[in-house]
Amino acid sequence: MSVLDRSPFLYLFCIIAGFALLRVPLTGFFAPLSPLVVLIGILAILLFSLVLIIQGLLSLAGKRR
Repeated sequence: MSVLDRSPFLYLFCIIAGFALLRVPLTGFFAPLSPLVVLIGILAILLFSLVLIIQGLLSLAGKRR
């Protein structure tokens, strides 16, 4: 197992990648995929933010090391 497998930094980097997907300008052949890329970016931000919040709450409750 890698160090980043359960690290909060991995989830933080995934959130940053989601924001990057929101900012990617798709032109030419990939222009029709723009709404899909935005949707994937929004889902990544929401999903990994939720995971970080849950891990933080579990850590506060003492259920996680």
